[in-house]
Amino acid sequence: MSAYEETESTQPGEVVEELRREFVDETSETLQSLDVALDAGRNGHKSHGEIVTAFRRTALLLRGQAANFGFSSLSTLAHRMNEYLAAAPLPLPPRAWDDLQNFLDLMTGLINGPQTAEGSAPDGDAAELVRRLPRKLGFELGDIQVRNVEVMLVMTPGAQTHFVERELQQCGYRVSTVSDTILAFAMVTQIKPDLVIVSAVMPGLDGIDLAIGLASMPSTRNIPMAVITSLDPNDDRLKLLPRKVPILHKGPSFGDDLFAALDNLFLI
Repeated sequence: MSAYEETESTQPGEVVEELRREFVDETSETLQSLDVALDAGRNGHKSHGEIVTAFRRTALLLRGQAANFGFSSLSTLAHRMNEYLAAAPLPLPPRAWDDLQNFLDLMTGLINGPQTAEGSAPDGDAAELVRRLPRKLGFELGDIQVRNVEVMLVMTPGAQTHFVERELQQCGYRVSTVSDTILAFAMVTQIKPDLVIVSAVMPGLDGIDLAIGLASMPSTRNIPMAVITSLDPNDDRLKLLPRKVPILHKGPSFGDDLFAALDNLFLI
């Protein structure tokens, strides 16, 4: 058989399966390497900056690749690991070593777990997984009562996003920030956060469209949502929102709007 005939006889499914196996093997090796690096960092043989760079690089690679091969929970964990380290102080606080080990153990379990007939790892309960993850670095809770409330904040990066995130963290909530509405749509359906706050105006899929879509889908319509905006209260776009979706206005009234929304949604 010629090389051309051999190539022609290869079925698309076989190619995908081969690529998936390569991804699993390469990811398993990468996670093992991170485990070795983590031990070296813990014992002073690698700098804290090197550890943060290595873990964030892996997180960014896996976040995009894992979902392509059916490992959506792994993609979510990679996103959360990158978030965890995004504001990490240097040197890393003592708890970081155990936290990063927790991420590695969960991700290794997903990539090395039993495979389904379609060739992808069973996703497990992503909603349960994310609630087992450590809180982000860079924010000290002090005397704040930690609540087992998972909040997804869908906003573009910037000072306003940081301010909103801090306000929610000061309420004791676990906050995950997603800057892409399409990605947020997929993640909401997967992890079922306790609250979604989305900016009304977003690039690509508009935040109002995202809120309307989530509010109308049977699998997500019971997830509490709120929209944050600087639009005029009489803007026609805001009138499209379901009545149950509260509006948080940027500016002096934001704190009061947020408290009222959380109260009405029974989250405080």
